[in-house]
Amino acid sequence: MAKRVVILGGGTGGTLVANRLRRLFSGTDVELVVVDQNDRHVYQPGLLFVPFGLAHSEDIVRPRQRQLHDGIKFHESGIERVEIGANEVHLHDGSVLGYDVLVVATGASLILEETEGLAGPGWMDKVFTFYTPEGAGALEAALATFDGGRVVVNVVDMPIKCPVAPLEFCFLADWYFHERGIRDRVELTYVTPLDGAFTKPVASKQLGGMLADKNIELVTEFNTSEVDGAGGRLISYDQREVPFDLAVVIPLHGGASYVGRSIGLGDALNFVPTDEHTLQSKVADNVFVIGDAANVPASKAGSVTHFEGETLVENVRRHLAGEPLIDGFDGHANCFIETGFHKALLIDFNYDTEPLTGHYPGRVGLPLLKQSRLNHLGKLLFQSVYWHGLLPGRDIPGIGATMPSSGKIPVAATGATTTPKE
Repeated sequence: MAKRVVILGGGTGGTLVANRLRRLFSGTDVELVVVDQNDRHVYQPGLLFVPFGLAHSEDIVRPRQRQLHDGIKFHESGIERVEIGANEVHLHDGSVLGYDVLVVATGASLILEETEGLAGPGWMDKVFTFYTPEGAGALEAALATFDGGRVVVNVVDMPIKCPVAPLEFCFLADWYFHERGIRDRVELTYVTPLDGAFTKPVASKQLGGMLADKNIELVTEFNTSEVDGAGGRLISYDQREVPFDLAVVIPLHGGASYVGRSIGLGDALNFVPTDEHTLQSKVADNVFVIGDAANVPASKAGSVTHFEGETLVENVRRHLAGEPLIDGFDGHANCFIETGFHKALLIDFNYDTEPLTGHYPGRVGLPLLKQSRLNHLGKLLFQSVYWHGLLPGRDIPGIGATMPSSGKIPVAATGATTTPKE
């Protein structure tokens, strides 16, 4: 009897999983169905560049269906709910899809309404986000006419998609205002709920130092309770205030709304409880989760989704064959961090290992924890790799799913030394 794998979400995770499964099950009777509410695939790393005129929204959006291999069905509809006990997905268009295996790949969503005032007076006038094509485009127009004052970049709460992107925005804004000759008239402030610039101590120390070097103020442990757009103020739960003339806010993130309507599927933020190594959900044996939709303690970033894909696809195969699953995912993540002036920094880490110095992916490669033009070029090149390598589900030479130890040099972090495993 034919088996059906239903993949919810046609973004990075859903697309690469579908294409890898299509290749794996080519010539078999396994049916693959991808569901998404629209046919608009956004290259999300490109959104960072739009506010500075370095990219345009129309250049980073492509039809979802065109990214899927032949033989994969694409169903365009919103999702009403998943009925785990019945192995069914109910869609907004009235369709009901039964499944043998379900892959949840619907990512993370912005929850503006959870922060008082965020979407109120001042929204898209002096309060913006670059996490959507519309927001990034509106911010580009606002920055082009900004001639001085205080620009505040605020992360409301973690987790967020691409945790380094707000820092990258600060560094690019520093460069952007230097290029316009008005940097001396602009105060840049980075406001975060964390106790440092980033989550990983080694990277946090280095990135915090870079903020200081670029004269970007760092405000830590600021838990935003209200955005007063009309008055130009961020207000924290402990009543601290940060004034602004222009605010760039990264809203609270949560899982897709249908998860909350699906009994037993998600947690309080609509992320799906997931085994951090097998990527099998904790809610049902035939449900697997990839990317930002999962509650695993890994960064919500495209690289993580890529590295998860190999393990998830193999475990879907094993589940259908009645074989034991593999604990194949180690939390591997790497991030290019744009630092302005045609340079970038690269970090590589996993669940157990801090970002280390050295080179990636081996002894000869891109420099780690070091600003370089080579890393900047690597970030620019990644867009082509994304469309032509990652999404089609191809194996990229030299880039494996697990964090490589070759080429890395142990560094001290908070008084301890982390050594990569051989």
